[in-house]
Formats: sequence, C-alpha cells, structure tokens
Amino acid sequence: MNILLFSLQPKGVEQDVTTDSVEKSLSIFELILSGGLAGQLIIGTLVVMLAFAVYIYFERLFAIKAASRVVPAFMGQIREFVASGKIEAATLRCAQVDSPVSRLISTGISRIGRPLEDINTAIENAGRLEVYKLEKNVATLATISGVAPMIGFLGTVIGMILSIFEIANSGGQIDIKLLADGLYTAMTTTVAGLMVGIVGYMAHNHLVVRTTKVIHQMEANSVEFLDLLNEPA
Repeated sequence: MNILLFSLQPKGVEQDVTTDSVEKSLSIFELILSGGLAGQLIIGTLVVMLAFAVYIYFERLFAIKAASRVVPAFMGQIREFVASGKIEAATLRCAQVDSPVSRLISTGISRIGRPLEDINTAIENAGRLEVYKLEKNVATLATISGVAPMIGFLGTVIGMILSIFEIANSGGQIDIKLLADGLYTAMTTTVAGLMVGIVGYMAHNHLVVRTTKVIHQMEANSVEFLDLLNEPA
C-alpha cells in the first residue's frame, strides 16, 4: 500500500511543478511581443537608437585614437628645422604626419615672420576646427542618452493607460490577458529606455574624456611651438 501511494503521488507533483515552470518562463522576445503594438513600436525605436549610438561610439573612438597618435620625435624634428631656418622641410614633415597636432604646427609654420600674436590666433582658430572634427556626432550620444529614457517612460504611460482603459470597460469582469498586455508595455519600454540611456550616457562620457586628452595634447604642443618661436635667435 505504501509503495502504491508513493508511486502515484510524486508523479502528480512533478507534473504540477513542470507545468508551473513552463508557465512562468518567458523569453525577452515573447515579453516584447506581449507588450502590444505600442510597446513593439517603442521598443523598435529604442533598438534603432541603440544601434546608432553604438555606431557613433566606435566610429568616434577609432577617430580619436588615430588623432591622439603623435610621433615621439615629431616636435624635436620641428624644433631642429625651425631653428636652422629650414621652413620648407618643417612644412613637409608636418604634411607627412596625419594628426591634429601636425596640422596646428603646420598652420603656425606657414605664418612664421608675422607677429607672434597673429601666429597664436591662427593656431587657436585651427585648433577650434580640429576640436569640432573630433566632437563630430558626440552630441548625438548625449541626445540619445537623454531622450531614450523619456521614450521608455512614454511607453510606461501608454501601457498604464491601456490597463486603466481595460479596467474601466471590463464591466466587473477584468480580462487578465488584456490587462497584462498593458503592464508588459509599461515595464518593457521602461527597462529598454533606461538601458539605451545608460549605454548612451557612458559612451558619451568616455568619448568626452578621450577628446579632452587630445585637446590637452594639442595645447601642449602649440605652446611648445610658440615658445620655440619666442626663443632669442
């Protein structure tokens, strides 16, 4: 008798556990599909924004890395050429190095013979152009990091409105399926918006830090070049 009860009871328990585990498991894809059309549109928009943010980040990162590369002996060679009066050789050397620093120094070399203040102004103007190139599309990341959570919260409001609408029109019998769709829309869009916003925010800040280092490098080399021109002959 005990053996018979043991063989019958656990099977039912195992079936219930298996059924519960199947019912409670839900993939991210199914969760998005359960959010309704409004949730899917908002999630799709956020996915596009995330892809755009990732593209901008890596494109700018590689560009900033390339701009930060400076030949160690570059300024020493420029100093030697300028000190010996070989202006054409200094200009040629700048043209051989593709970097913001070399372009700034080339701008200064092209104005040797003019007042030092004019040379400094020309280098500053060229520096602004180089900074503008480095910061290209970086502001878009800041926009994405700010707009993405708001779009997610928009989905939250839409989902709550759908849920409240179903409750108001249920006539005392709430359809749990329709109510759940509104709640899925509210939750999934909020999470997606926050995730895209966090990624955009971190990417933007990292690029700003890398760009600032390149700007400081440009300023240091520009000051070194102006000091070279200011040295007594």
